[in-house]
Amino acid sequence: MQFNHDNMHGVRLAESLVNMLADGMWGSDPLEDLLASHLFRSPRVTATNQEQLRAWAARLRTVFAAEDQEGRCAAVNALLAEGVRRVFLTTHDHMLPHLHFADANETLVERVRAVTAGGLAIFMTEAAGERLGVCAWRDCKRVFADTSRGGNRAYCSARCGNADAVRRYRGRARSG
Repeated sequence: MQFNHDNMHGVRLAESLVNMLADGMWGSDPLEDLLASHLFRSPRVTATNQEQLRAWAARLRTVFAAEDQEGRCAAVNALLAEGVRRVFLTTHDHMLPHLHFADANETLVERVRAVTAGGLAIFMTEAAGERLGVCAWRDCKRVFADTSRGGNRAYCSARCGNADAVRRYRGRARSG
């Protein structure tokens, strides 16, 4: 399956917000850096914004953690209902036409909600409701959006996959 990586902005932001929370890296400076890296202009994060975005990141996690396609769709629909007021097609900065889920004059939190909810919806349509998950390594709480060719990722990173393989190997060695 080929993914249009221009449409990955929102899902990657959702993934990063959830993982920032899972990693215990939550704070205004890391949030501002993350938002700037996702092309949010002047992302000043207040204490109120920080708490609202923390609650939103917890809600985003429900999409990645859903047990099946129906659960993921329901979770994304709930986010869309709360986070997206308007969808429109636009061109700017010499880019091809693309969808926007928020106006530039909306608050930072409103824009983050709209971009992540919309991005997850686009990803879900491209991935047939699959390819989102929580890392299978028991000591990891990170999430991922699987854009691999085979679409069978179970871990957020090779590091977690390797750690779990070593754990399984040692368990077999002890019992054998």
